[in-house]
Amino acid sequence: MSIAEEITFDDFLKVDIRVGTVVDVQDFPEARKPALKLFIDFGKKLGIKKTSAQITDHYSKDTLIGQQVCAVVNFPPRQIGPFMSEVLTLGFSDKEGKIILAQPQAPVENGEKLH
Repeated sequence: MSIAEEITFDDFLKVDIRVGTVVDVQDFPEARKPALKLFIDFGKKLGIKKTSAQITDHYSKDTLIGQQVCAVVNFPPRQIGPFMSEVLTLGFSDKEGKIILAQPQAPVENGEKLH
């Protein structure tokens, strides 16, 4: 895997990464690859946003409720089949290429921005 093209600090500041708490999880049977619909509370200012995530290898609906996750909140909404995704939940690939969610190590107020 190669390193991405170099960007400036100002480029980085344009990416709005926030923490939120998963408040609802639904199956997404229409997805081409196994995925779940996540509903994430980003606090009073941003509210609850929805996204689709291909994370079924390491996570179930029951284990996700109440977990905090990191997401890019300033991409335009993206249609994924019949579902409109509003944020991009962030994660890393394990050795098999399955996604592990990026999460804070301790509880953080919903809506807090990554610095």
